[in-house]
Amino acid sequence: MLNDPRTHGLWEASAPPAPVTSSLAEAVEADVVIVGGGYTGLSCALHLSEAGKSVVLLEAHEFGFGGAGRNVGLINAGLWLMPDDVSAAAGELYGERLLAALGDGPALVMSLIERHRIDCELERNGTLHCAVGAAGLEELRRREAQWLKRGAPVSLLDARDTAERVGTRAYAGALLDRRAGTLQPLAYARGLARAAGAAGARLCTSSPVVLAERAGVRWDVRTPEGRVGAQWLVVATDAYGQGPFQGTREAQVRLPYFNLATQPLDAALLDAILPGKEGVWDTKTILSSFRPDHAGRLVFGSVGALRHGGAAIHKGWAQRALTRLFPQLAGIGFEHEWYGQIGMTSDAVPRFHAFGPRAVAVFGYNGRGISPGTVFGRELALLVLGEKSPEDLPLPMSGMNPVPLRRVREIYYEAGAQIAHLAGDRF
Repeated sequence: MLNDPRTHGLWEASAPPAPVTSSLAEAVEADVVIVGGGYTGLSCALHLSEAGKSVVLLEAHEFGFGGAGRNVGLINAGLWLMPDDVSAAAGELYGERLLAALGDGPALVMSLIERHRIDCELERNGTLHCAVGAAGLEELRRREAQWLKRGAPVSLLDARDTAERVGTRAYAGALLDRRAGTLQPLAYARGLARAAGAAGARLCTSSPVVLAERAGVRWDVRTPEGRVGAQWLVVATDAYGQGPFQGTREAQVRLPYFNLATQPLDAALLDAILPGKEGVWDTKTILSSFRPDHAGRLVFGSVGALRHGGAAIHKGWAQRALTRLFPQLAGIGFEHEWYGQIGMTSDAVPRFHAFGPRAVAVFGYNGRGISPGTVFGRELALLVLGEKSPEDLPLPMSGMNPVPLRRVREIYYEAGAQIAHLAGDRF
């Protein structure tokens, strides 16, 4: 996108084409105007349109331009936090409600893919959270116990079973989550867009919002060449918010995350490395994640930005780290490289915010966008439809509070990842 292969890499190269759209160049009226064409906005547009509401969605660039088109593609349940920590951070009522909603999130994603026949390389075989050392294994024991008391289908694998599933003896164990899976993230976003358009939503790309204000009992939302008048405004810009909605970006610290994709592996390598096609991430503070795609490439990622010297540092580290995990990959290069930004809130819990009367947003997925974005798109649709009140949602209403020293923290995290990877996994 934007003629930059480092924004979406393999996903743009392998996704089915996006539906044909154009920018908004006229004045229109609708029941709901949605700003942002990622998972949240597209899910909301789809659910509202299927319920008979007239919807206009405004995307500044293309569908999946933000995190929706750049992530590794793990359909995880829950949040990064331990379940008990989610309950403590959000309060028991909202915390347990949030865990239930996001625990069921992968099932919602998979049902939409099946119902709308979205071509996005869906795999339903779960994910593996892999333990690095004894401390990592103890963390997974606690995580397993907390999910099991909530009835989740998770199980802790020992080192031998983990080695059989992953293809390496590097891990002390792994937590298998059978709810989860993987997909091609940009293809999923484009599929949601196609489904929303087929349901009646008007989808406008290259349509950045430059003004949003209350006009009587309606919202007046302007783009450079058009405007939308609507009863409801749904803001779904997350960490890529700009213009009138840059607050969703300023309320989060953006953490860079990169992905690299190997050339397609031969049959023998595919039989040895993740033969069940699960997605993997580990328990390190600067974590790694990897999974195969349907062409047999291995997609491998970690924290860091592929710029300002970071490209060479992170690629060199990734090659060493992969060879350590899988010695048989020595000498196999990377065909694609790309990176994006993960929005992190202060407590790693998403935010539900009202910009004004009938103007709402959910943001701050903390690296878990596929399932939570889809879930909260539906939840915001139910709010607009009157089927839920704000008090019924899985999050309490919160303010829009900018993160102190946000840019300093972001520079620190980007530089810290470079330093860690410059020295890491050298053998």
